[in-house]
Amino acid sequence: MEGTCARAVEMGLPAVAFTEHVDHTEWLIPAGDLAQSDHLQKFATSSGAAIAPPQFDVEGYMAVIQECRDKFPDLRVITGMEMGEPHWHAEALAGLLARGTFERLLGSLHCLPYGDRFSEPGYLFSQRPPADVVRDYLAEVPRLVAECDFFEVLAHIEYPIRYWPPGAAPFEWAAFEADFRHALRALADGGRVLEVNTGSGVFPEIVQWWRDEGGRAISFGSDTHDPTRLAHRFPEATAMAEAKGFRAGRHAWDFWIR
Repeated sequence: MEGTCARAVEMGLPAVAFTEHVDHTEWLIPAGDLAQSDHLQKFATSSGAAIAPPQFDVEGYMAVIQECRDKFPDLRVITGMEMGEPHWHAEALAGLLARGTFERLLGSLHCLPYGDRFSEPGYLFSQRPPADVVRDYLAEVPRLVAECDFFEVLAHIEYPIRYWPPGAAPFEWAAFEADFRHALRALADGGRVLEVNTGSGVFPEIVQWWRDEGGRAISFGSDTHDPTRLAHRFPEATAMAEAKGFRAGRHAWDFWIR
């Protein structure tokens, strides 16, 4: 976190938000992926075929946030969570939220049901037709919005597209337009904010459909898991957002609105 703050100062950014991953869903993962990832191995269950997310250390997180604020007084350091499948884990998340002050709350989908278990799109693509996985993912978004009211921003609605199998036919946005629009309409009707996530690209189709379906505000996230990726593709993303009719708020860290 200190390295990310130092990188933000070096780049001249006015603020940085640490929306820490908070997951409770245990999900299946391909054995090959597990074997190649030291990060995942330490969270593997005894079966070696599933990942058990670690418990979020609220007090430790808040302590490092304060250290960063003390060390970088001219940088606005924003607290937050990215809550995976929060509509499935409301009680556990409510307990965490009561233990800290979180300024930016994101909801996200990383997993979908798979039999009596759960798995990420990357694995599901190897088990089912890719188009079905994407449509199931987008169909879960309205349920996420309807069943959970303590997140403000929906993270990376394009998440499954990151893992679109290279052996499949090329991904075509037009084939899923109705599914995206349905999910975005539910998000807009729920008064939420859409994250423009630049981790895997900048997709003007999504922002256009968001505007068409009544979306009023967007945020930007670079899905930074290390300092070198901070604000990756932000110039491209902000130019695209302006072209779609969104404008910066009063402060640099505010949501962009129409």
